[in-house]
Amino acid sequence: MAATANDPRVRLDKWLWAARFYKTRTLAKEAIEGGKVHYNHQRSKPGKLVETGATVTLRLGWMEKVIVIDAISDRRRGAPEAQKLYHETEESVKKREELAWQRKTMQAAQLPPARRPSKKDRRDIQRFREQNNL
Repeated sequence: MAATANDPRVRLDKWLWAARFYKTRTLAKEAIEGGKVHYNHQRSKPGKLVETGATVTLRLGWMEKVIVIDAISDRRRGAPEAQKLYHETEESVKKREELAWQRKTMQAAQLPPARRPSKKDRRDIQRFREQNNL
C-alpha cells in the first residue's frame, strides 16, 4: 500500500521513536545504520519515508519482531496510542514465544552450584586460571 495524500511524510527513525521502539531518535538512527532494522526486508537509511502496510523487522536484544505499519505519526505519545501505529505478525509472535521458552528451559537446566566456593576452592580456581593463561 502506498502512502495516501493525507498521510504525513515521516522518516523511519522518527516513526520508530514515535512508536516507542527506541527512547531517542539517535538510538533509532544507530540501530538502522547498524543493520538491526530492515524496511520491507532490506537494509535502509534513517531518512527512508515510511508507508502504511510496510513490513519492518527489528532486532531488540534477544528478540526479533516483524511488524506491519498500520498508521503513521511523527509525534511520540503514550504507549497505548503508540501500539495502534503497528501490529506484529502471527509468525513473529510464535517465533518469539518459542525462543523465550527455549531460553527459559536452557536456564532451568543449568543447576546453580550447591554452595559458594570456599577459600581453598578460590585458591584452586586461581591456580587453574594462572596455569592455563601461560
